[in-house]
Amino acid sequence: MTPRISRRTLLAGTAAAAGGYAFLQSPVARAYTMSRRQLRAAGVGGDGRLRVYLIALDGLRPDEVTPTLMPNLTALREESAVYASGEAHMIAETLPNHVSMVTGVSGARNGVPANEIWDRQLGAKRYVDRPADVTAPTLFHTLGAAGLTTGSVMSKRYLYTVFEGMADHHWDPQPEVPVSGHAPDTFTTEALLSMVDDHDPDFVFVNLGDIDRSGHSDPTGAILDPAFRTTILLQTDELVGRFVTMLQDSGRWGASVVLFTADHSMDWSLPHRYISLDPVLAADPVTTGRYEIAQNGGADLVYFTGEPADRDTVVARMRELILEVEGVASVHAPAELGIDAKAGDVVALCEPGYRFSDTSPWSNPIPGNHGHAVTLPIPVMVTGGVDFIRRGTVIERVTAHNWDMAPTVAWLFGLPEARNPGALRRHYDGSVLVDAFTVAGGPPPGPGGRRPEEARDADAAPAPAPAPGGELPATGAPVAVGAGAAAGAGAMAVRAFLRRVWEHESEHGCSH
Repeated sequence: MTPRISRRTLLAGTAAAAGGYAFLQSPVARAYTMSRRQLRAAGVGGDGRLRVYLIALDGLRPDEVTPTLMPNLTALREESAVYASGEAHMIAETLPNHVSMVTGVSGARNGVPANEIWDRQLGAKRYVDRPADVTAPTLFHTLGAAGLTTGSVMSKRYLYTVFEGMADHHWDPQPEVPVSGHAPDTFTTEALLSMVDDHDPDFVFVNLGDIDRSGHSDPTGAILDPAFRTTILLQTDELVGRFVTMLQDSGRWGASVVLFTADHSMDWSLPHRYISLDPVLAADPVTTGRYEIAQNGGADLVYFTGEPADRDTVVARMRELILEVEGVASVHAPAELGIDAKAGDVVALCEPGYRFSDTSPWSNPIPGNHGHAVTLPIPVMVTGGVDFIRRGTVIERVTAHNWDMAPTVAWLFGLPEARNPGALRRHYDGSVLVDAFTVAGGPPPGPGGRRPEEARDADAAPAPAPAPGGELPATGAPVAVGAGAAAGAGAMAVRAFLRRVWEHESEHGCSH
């Protein structure tokens, strides 16, 4: 196999990437540190129409939401419903978790199991970043079908492309930082403010990517106080405050729900703590020449490429060899993690403080990575100015997941598929985050607000809108949906196991 120069290699070796942040991250004119008085003073203005904003703070760790690092988000927490436990899903990366947020289903059903795969048809590695890759209806489709308007403000190029053409209003991320493929949060926030001011969509999906990019490129993360990341956390937090202040000043805050989450957290490794599976598999007579590897930071996806009759023997040998490699925590069939066959035949996850680097040590020299079990924990909080949020509540009864976002947004807007229990189970793997709200049956319509259930039968689940590039099974197709539910249940069991692995490793002194 011929090693290729990856974006990870370029990111690590290009000093301009870090310099690009300093150059492009122009300081905001004033600090937007919010108080309780400010948060409670902003009332309903305009038409009182409900607005929902789903904001993904890419790569944010739960332990980073502190008064020192993120004062605005901390102030919001005091007036929010906060989940004590939040989890991303496997693979813990950007594309699969963002797609999960707006489809409400796992990678077993939405077609996006990881950032990068080996495409068997193409015979090459590629990002899973095409609209046709998404095989489940998104909020852009279901809300649009209900007559609501949607917006997409994605800082990362591949997030823009995977959702391209789905929202009513979308922003092309510009300017892009060299190599990283994303627009800095300053520009992304300006785009968000402009979209809300000019178009005022009912629902806007936002990705802020600086925290993630800083985590990837900051070499101090594993051994020192991550100074660069600290600076970026403060800057992104300031921009969050700016957005909330805009909602307050424009009278929208009192009619808004804001869902904050992350797609994954971050782990750091020292330069020598890398894992290369390629030399191991190439040296074994059973596996050599019969595999491909798609590297995903904290996970390697390994694909069998030999004759079908040899598959079981070769895949079994792959698992044996991979488990013997130092730094490998576990191996799984994709279905065990709730993801589909696009993820290959064997998924290897690394221990905390390690990273995968295939096909050579130089393929992934960056210190910050995610995808593995230790990067599953995420912050999840529900806030806004509406009067039906359980403010100041820490919810410990359940764990919030990224696939809970879509059914929660659909429930807030009154879509029957989220209000009817039977339909909810058919449409989503996730659940409505009802513990965050005081209204069990869903929020009442605000003054002048549009409620989709007024024009639709609340007892009948609507047919899902087809995603680009593929036909969906009928709403009542029990086999397909049942398979997805079974995969989801299996994935939850595996995640519980991985959490125990992570806790064990953390107790024994592994980094981050």
